[in-house]
Amino acid sequence: MPTAPRLELLAPVSGLMVPIDQVPDPVFAKRMVGDGFSIDPVSTRLMAPVDGEVIDLQPSGHAITVRGDGGLEILMHIGLDTVRMQGDGFTPLVTVGQRVAAGDALIDFDLDLVARQAKSVLTQVVVTNSELLAGVEPTTGMVIGGSDIAAVCDLAERNADGAAPVSGHTATSAAVLVPNPTGLHARPSATLVTLAKEFDSEIRLRRGDDSANAKSITAIMGLAVAYAQKVIVTAHGPDAGDAVARLAQAIKEGLGEDCPPLLDGEHESAEVAEVVAPSPASPPADPNLLRGVAASPGLAVGHVVQLRRDDIEVEEFGSDRHLETRKLNAAIDRALLDLSALHRRLSDEADPDKAAIFAAHAEFLSDPELLDRARSGIDKGKSAPYAWRAGFTSFADELATLPNEVLAGRANDVRDVGQRVLEELTGQRQERAELAPGTVLIAEDLTPSDTAQLDRSKVVGFATTQGGASSHVAIIARSLDIPAVAGTEGRALEIPDGTQVVLDGSTGQLLLNLTEVEIGAILERQQRLAARKAAEEERKDEPAVTTDGHRVAVVANIGGSDDAAEAMRRGAEGVGLLRSEFVFMGRTTAPTEAEQAQVYADCSRALQPGQPLVIRTLDVGGDKPLHYLPIPAEENPFLGIRGVRVAFDRPEVLRTQCRAILAAADAGARLHVMFPMIATIDDWRRAKAIFDEERAAAGTTTPVSVGIMMEVPSVAVMARQFAAEEGCDFFSVGTNDLTSYTLAMDRGHPRLAAQVDPCNPAVLTLIGNAAEALHAHGKWLGVCGGVASDPQAVPILVGLGVDELSCSIPAIPSVKAAVRAYSLDTCRTLAHKAVTCSTPSEVRALVPIEDS
Repeated sequence: MPTAPRLELLAPVSGLMVPIDQVPDPVFAKRMVGDGFSIDPVSTRLMAPVDGEVIDLQPSGHAITVRGDGGLEILMHIGLDTVRMQGDGFTPLVTVGQRVAAGDALIDFDLDLVARQAKSVLTQVVVTNSELLAGVEPTTGMVIGGSDIAAVCDLAERNADGAAPVSGHTATSAAVLVPNPTGLHARPSATLVTLAKEFDSEIRLRRGDDSANAKSITAIMGLAVAYAQKVIVTAHGPDAGDAVARLAQAIKEGLGEDCPPLLDGEHESAEVAEVVAPSPASPPADPNLLRGVAASPGLAVGHVVQLRRDDIEVEEFGSDRHLETRKLNAAIDRALLDLSALHRRLSDEADPDKAAIFAAHAEFLSDPELLDRARSGIDKGKSAPYAWRAGFTSFADELATLPNEVLAGRANDVRDVGQRVLEELTGQRQERAELAPGTVLIAEDLTPSDTAQLDRSKVVGFATTQGGASSHVAIIARSLDIPAVAGTEGRALEIPDGTQVVLDGSTGQLLLNLTEVEIGAILERQQRLAARKAAEEERKDEPAVTTDGHRVAVVANIGGSDDAAEAMRRGAEGVGLLRSEFVFMGRTTAPTEAEQAQVYADCSRALQPGQPLVIRTLDVGGDKPLHYLPIPAEENPFLGIRGVRVAFDRPEVLRTQCRAILAAADAGARLHVMFPMIATIDDWRRAKAIFDEERAAAGTTTPVSVGIMMEVPSVAVMARQFAAEEGCDFFSVGTNDLTSYTLAMDRGHPRLAAQVDPCNPAVLTLIGNAAEALHAHGKWLGVCGGVASDPQAVPILVGLGVDELSCSIPAIPSVKAAVRAYSLDTCRTLAHKAVTCSTPSEVRALVPIEDS
């Protein structure tokens, strides 16, 4: 008998050898990951045990896999439960794909920190593709990292003929969301692999366009599946159905880890195509009620159309890289024309502020990193469609896994614009079925483009199982006045086409199997709401005065002069927020002082003489980048250089804008300047000093007041100090950011969106305190955030002392009507009750929807 080949493994760290079965973790001790050994380390550098290639490096830096030249895949896992350290104390010294020699440095780690924060410092070294092994013989005692032999591996003899092809059928699971708080790291991956190996079928785990062999722990870990990401199990073979059902269920249950339940909107069915799924443990409390997040208010009664997409087929290889590059450039140019048309259409038909979403899409198409990925693929011989799809998909996937959830929310925008270019490249357009009047669309998710192109004469509402109330899709739906529910329970995707449903966008509910009597009552309610809306329109030009004579200014949020004119037609009494960043977006260079001054003057002339025009200075950063105004990459840009901090970093940008505003001071409206992202008194004084210097240099004598956009809680907490500052004339509350910062939640997060409610008593208390502080100094408070457009919140805001409500243009008549419906005394009573409530739902219960 020939002797089986052997492979020596160097000790990756110095320390005491420990048998693998003594590791206090059953996943390693039972060799579920693979056979090997453990070391109790005394050194702080992990080194390569063999010559080979780095094939996986976990994002948190605690584990790495090297494939030796003989094919063995060797996982080194520093400590136990170190994935929860989220990278603290680990410094990778290599990258995936890098060649290493035995003894080369791989990772530096802080041994003291691991000892304090992890379950154990024991470092495991295991061969994950154990089918290549006949056995492992570890040494004993102390070993020196990088020089001593820690183990000898006996390699199994290989079958030269290869494995026989697996026969049988194919099965695929529905999407399953991973509940493990730290994703599919080593322990749950090992559990999944152990389960997969019980079946004869070939099994793969898919995440997006990526997939991995479910019987390879290295392959699964290489997917880097994070918490709440969607995966699909596929199998081919004689027991494919059972394999898919069991693996999907195991993933859903956490693969042996103690996982907290996924939040509302995260649950997905683990049913299997071609396989009878196990019955749920307990049926929903009300099978005819599906809950979600209120994304766009209104009632819709109609019949379901399920919106599903087919994958676009592409050829992998191209003929000539120069030709493929030209194809890609031409497709991008055509996509930019489409985006420009969409921008104009949304500006004309809806709220122009929302049209700027498509200007941001155009920015993505000039993103150098995205373009570099696609062109790199073309240079490697790939076709333009293949390289582009791989590029935008990987870019979107990386965004989706970012810890900053607002940036993660932009992944849907990248996929939207990426799909647009892919369709241009291939000519394979997504066929949109002819919709009948009274359609309620249901989809896993809609893109902003899908939403902007909905035919409102046929689509009466839509529900998605993903997304939140502040996603771009929800914003567009509100601007188009289409009722919508986001984050709906996953079983919505199982509702048959043609089913009659009632969608309530105000409460975030989808109702099934209603009786004719119930539907009749809802239709009557629709008629009442339509009649009330018509009555509000008739009185849109009347002032907003409470029943006992207290007047509140109702003004508009705009993005340009066309919006200003439309606001006047809808009854606005001025402009409470001109988002000046829209002057800067959709261009390749910054606007000149003269160009800015022209825009501000045009907006001013669109208003009636003497009406207020509040101009917010440039607010970029976070999810509003400008490629000609680059901001260095930051770990958390929403707590970094954004808003007025950009102006401090580049003061000439603010100085130019101040000069442009002052040049428009005599155009007709009464100008106000508002600085965004003020957080400290020093911020305020520094910004005000720049404005005063430019005013003095310009010699402008026309009064221009200056104030603060209150969106950072520190301003609200120190409202008395800010209100006492000389020259600080007003606050305008940006409730969207103020709520997010106060609650430490992202309003675009699909799993947290329902909790990010500006009617939270904490936020209302901050607003009330600011109003009191400003009024004590004879100054005024406005609200320009989304809650100013919510008639249910209006009486509470009035009662808190808000002097001005700046809302979206379509909401102006209803906001005015909401003010007229109450006395000031009643508003104050409601406000007093609201700040003593415990939850936003208790606050909203004070103003029933039918009465709002």
